[in-house]
This record gives sequence, structure tokens and C-alpha cells, in this order.
Amino acid sequence: MKLHDLAHARTGDKGDTSNISVIAYRADDWPVIEREITAARVAAHFGHADAECVTRYELPQLHALNFVIRGALAGGVTRSLALDAHGKCLASVLLDLEIQGEEP
Repeated sequence: MKLHDLAHARTGDKGDTSNISVIAYRADDWPVIEREITAARVAAHFGHADAECVTRYELPQLHALNFVIRGALAGGVTRSLALDAHGKCLASVLLDLEIQGEEP
């Protein structure tokens, strides 16, 4: 199952840093998302060699996670020649992550 089956996401940017919020559609799916979507998995999914560049913040009252990814935007909006300088498509990339989807 893909993460997008259980959650939606929203992105933001500041300089060369992207933040991606992952929000569960249903409260019942929150434990799966909280367990499976770690900072290390997000770093690996985006191809960062160093998971230290990804910080995970938990918002259990909202059934959401917020990931801050430093160095994700190739210099930032005013410096990058990337087609998606704001990193808005990064939410879709993260939602394509394969997850277990069931409690162990």
C-alpha cells in the first residue's frame, strides 16, 4: 500500500529547506503512519545519504507528522534552476512511499 492511501501532504519552503506535513485521513491510521514514516525512511526515500538533514516533528493531536528537510531545494527559490524551486511536488514523491499499512 502507498502512503497516499492513508494520508495527504502539504509542503512549504524557506531558502534551501523544505518542510512536508503528512496528515492522516483517519485517526485510526495514525499509528501506522507514526510507526512507519521515520526521518531515516524519508531521508532514504529522497536519496539523502545523511538522515541528519531530515528532522521529524510529531503532532499526534492532529494525526500529522512534519518533516523539515535541509538542503532539499538545490539552493532555494531564488537560486535554483529546478522546475519546482518551491518543492511543491515533494509531497507527491513522499506520498508514493510504500508502507506496511497494518499494525504488527
